[in-house]
Amino acid sequence: MKKLFGTDGIRGVAGQFPLDPATVHIVGLALAHHIGDSPRILIGQDTRESSDWIAATLTAGLVAGGASVESAGVIPTPAIAYLARVHKFAAGIVISASHNPWVDNGIKLFGSDGYKLPDATELAIEAEIFRRIESSTHNTQLTTHNCLSVNEADRAEYIRSLLGAVPDLSLDSRRIVIDCANGAASSIAPQLFAELGGGEVILTHASPNGRNINEQCGALYPKTVAAEVVQQHAAMGITFDGDADRALFADEHGNVVNGDAVLLLAARDLAARGLLTNSTVVATTMSNMGLEAALKRSGIKMLRAPVGDKYVLEQMLATGAALGGEQSGHILFTGRSTTGDGLLTALMLLDILHRAGKTLGELTADLKTFPQVIVNVKVREKRPLEEIATVAAAISAAEAALADSGRVVIRYSGTEALARVMIEAESEAQMQQHANAIAAAIREELGQQSAESKNV
Repeated sequence: MKKLFGTDGIRGVAGQFPLDPATVHIVGLALAHHIGDSPRILIGQDTRESSDWIAATLTAGLVAGGASVESAGVIPTPAIAYLARVHKFAAGIVISASHNPWVDNGIKLFGSDGYKLPDATELAIEAEIFRRIESSTHNTQLTTHNCLSVNEADRAEYIRSLLGAVPDLSLDSRRIVIDCANGAASSIAPQLFAELGGGEVILTHASPNGRNINEQCGALYPKTVAAEVVQQHAAMGITFDGDADRALFADEHGNVVNGDAVLLLAARDLAARGLLTNSTVVATTMSNMGLEAALKRSGIKMLRAPVGDKYVLEQMLATGAALGGEQSGHILFTGRSTTGDGLLTALMLLDILHRAGKTLGELTADLKTFPQVIVNVKVREKRPLEEIATVAAAISAAEAALADSGRVVIRYSGTEALARVMIEAESEAQMQQHANAIAAAIREELGQQSAESKNV
């Protein structure tokens, strides 16, 4: 079982294990050794205060391990995946903790093919990291190493690739609000959307200061852009997370439009053009039953993968599906991206609206979702829940009571110290009752002091 790698790389509080300087340096050494002889590596980062020193420390470890490192500077995660592939780097690395607060950070890894590394590869790298930690001395002299100068052409090339995916796209005189989450999208979105023309773009939260990334903005707070849409009398809103690998939206009425709705619109559009392979979409265990029902009405089958866009992609490749994604806004288009790309998703959705000649609210009007609640319980450890009698009993009681009228999904977060309790049900009262009962059982056995819940 992996101890360092979650569903999206290594993540934690910057300055604390495993993101303390000594361990970050060792991670660089291990990566360089594992990737191959004198590997050429591309590195990018988000806007967090800690990203600079983590990138410099990691680079020092990589160089000490025999790698050469080039920097793209502040740039979205999917841009690194794209550039690593087209320029034949041995690997791409992103310093980011995505939607997490500014005090956190992370190390995301991509192979030379632009795909996130398989679990087996991460396990092998992790084993080497721990071996090096055990053999290192406390007196090891740490150094940092500046990457080669940032290549501004990388951003321009990524923007060209995005625009090439949707030729002749126009905003059709729409006024659009874009929330960059004070993150990596701030380095790309202004120029990208200016290139489209034919409308008005209002940029918000595009002034990062190192500590305001995801702060009451971005994809973690989609109601922020939804409120701005109403205030600005805009046609729609787009909001990204900290590293811009996912996007959520708001329609013209200020209603939040999540990844489930985007999957529905994209699936119907691809199916109408004969491009939805096997009439299949890959979603996750968190996607609403309402999406499954709406796709079924359109003759489209929905498969469920574990949470994490890398697992969605694995099932897409295994089944030949052309489309997949997560409720949280990671959307994958086979042949166009090797990982979730919020900017590409935004352009693809705008293209659907452009060709349909309809508003976002009109196209999503028939998506009726089941009431859903997610309770996040902070945990001090991640023991198997099925082995905890009180928790297992609470889950069994919920599953028996809901039967075919709801769903129970309990899992640990792959990026945070949280247990996520998700309940869907026709009855809101039942939904809340069982969610609270399961959360209470987890909190009693494993919990820290506080938890948060939200209706979806």
